[in-house]
Amino acid sequence: MSYCHKYERSLFDFDEFEAVRKTHHPFVYDVPSDELMELRVTLRQMRDKERTLARQKRREVRGKADPRGGSFPGSAEQPQKRKQVLSSALKRANREIARRRKIDARAANVEAAQRALATVRAAKFRHHPAADDHAKEGAVALPSRKRSWTIPGAKVGSISQMNKVSQAVRDARA
Repeated sequence: MSYCHKYERSLFDFDEFEAVRKTHHPFVYDVPSDELMELRVTLRQMRDKERTLARQKRREVRGKADPRGGSFPGSAEQPQKRKQVLSSALKRANREIARRRKIDARAANVEAAQRALATVRAAKFRHHPAADDHAKEGAVALPSRKRSWTIPGAKVGSISQMNKVSQAVRDARA
């Protein structure tokens, strides 16, 4: 779900909102990749903290948990809203990181393809040295290591003939 900037700004103080602001459209392209990775970790920690606060407040309202800390007034609504905004910011940061990885991978693929093409083109124009005055020994023929199977001609078809004879004997009995 998307939220307007004013709504997001109203939920956070300046430093926290700065982390969320860096994930929005025009600003996310100016953030270096290593800083974007750190920003993702920060956003994840902030989101987890808000999620814990919201869960704790809901448990307190239901009477399943004791109140934790006296400085956190109100209901679970505010941390829940902050968590949603932080989750959206985290999604934007993850998408940008994935987009940058795809661009880097595509560039690496193109570079590898260009190197392969250059290698193939260079191989086509390879210079071979001139032949010497005398012939070399060349390749040595190796004898085959396969066993030779020879079936005598008398045996070819003898099995099928044996079956025919035994079938004829059985038919003659009936």
